[in-house]
Amino acid sequence: MLPLVEIPDIVQHYAPFFASVFSSPALQQFQRYLSGLIVSENKTVEGINRLFVLDVRNQSSLNRLLTESPFSVDALNQARLALLQSLPGTQIKAKGVLSLDDTLLAHYGKQFDHIAYLYDAAQKCYVWAHNLVNLHYSDDQTDYPVHFRLWEPADLETLETGLTTAGVSIRQSKYGLKDHDSKKWRQYLLGLWRRHQHKPEVYRLYQSKLLIAQQILSEFCTTRPQDKLPVTFDNWYTQPAFCRFLDKTLKVPYVGTLAADDLVVLKQGPQRLEAFETHLQQEHQQAIKDGVQPTFRKLSITYKGEKETYYSYCKTHHIHNFGKHRLVINHRKADLSDSATYFICNKLQWQAGGITRIRRHRWPVEVYHEEGKADGLDQYQVRDFEAISRHIALVAVT
Repeated sequence: MLPLVEIPDIVQHYAPFFASVFSSPALQQFQRYLSGLIVSENKTVEGINRLFVLDVRNQSSLNRLLTESPFSVDALNQARLALLQSLPGTQIKAKGVLSLDDTLLAHYGKQFDHIAYLYDAAQKCYVWAHNLVNLHYSDDQTDYPVHFRLWEPADLETLETGLTTAGVSIRQSKYGLKDHDSKKWRQYLLGLWRRHQHKPEVYRLYQSKLLIAQQILSEFCTTRPQDKLPVTFDNWYTQPAFCRFLDKTLKVPYVGTLAADDLVVLKQGPQRLEAFETHLQQEHQQAIKDGVQPTFRKLSITYKGEKETYYSYCKTHHIHNFGKHRLVINHRKADLSDSATYFICNKLQWQAGGITRIRRHRWPVEVYHEEGKADGLDQYQVRDFEAISRHIALVAVT
């Protein structure tokens, strides 16, 4: 690891864009922190502070940037976005796409504010972690995080008291879970919260990841009303209430992701998508034999300057719990031997190529989570929740 004798040129060049966010002393610490995030292998306050071999300071001054400096995370984020909008290559463009996703920031120990024991799908086990919800922008030239928010686990005492105050009845038989099975007690209270969240006093008791996603999307639409960008997301976020919010409240186009066991409603009744797709494959093969238009049509899209080929079925269908949507089923192989992917879109006139291109732009948020962790996204040692949010905002600037 190379020591630093001065602030790197790239940090000095862009630091003036953030001068309005920080006091003069804090701006110096901001530059030191960014320099460490860029250069150091150890992205903690201690690791960053050790890099500076000439301008040696106590690490407490760097730590105070996160814990005591009065700078606003929102102001820092707005300054970052203003910088990006000032440059042609990173400006938001008409063909840009927003994507939603979340990632776990794993840590050992329970001493961090609002840390929770969460299931890590990649490792297939539970880990202590914070959960970061990201709204990401992508086009063929660039991509970057737009907004983010850390999810907070529900406080069960607040939830219990708040539900009772709001007139939501808690079954007497369930109180035994409170002492003997805390996991089921949590699930029961959260189930009550979900069913009654239409009440304002219940809504305020807890912010689920879906509500956080609604809020950061609403903020984007409010601050940039001229940009009606499509939003895309994976199967977890493809939930009926969330999709209705995007369509009816925000009035933005979206491309969601369905699973093989989701249901398409046909004339003969509901059918699992995987069974429906098998039937379509049979139709496709018969059409090829008969020399007529195949069911899955070849199409090409451009993604990040590269041409990609797909074999797509696209038609309007009634999707169980979602209503009428454009359904796209994609394969990458001409013989359809690979696994199918299933997408839905609320714009019934859109075609497979445009829907596929939008959904393809979900991938950069995955890359950001991976590269962001390499740049220190999950390497904080501060335990205060606001300080952790500041660290994440600084990584986004990096």
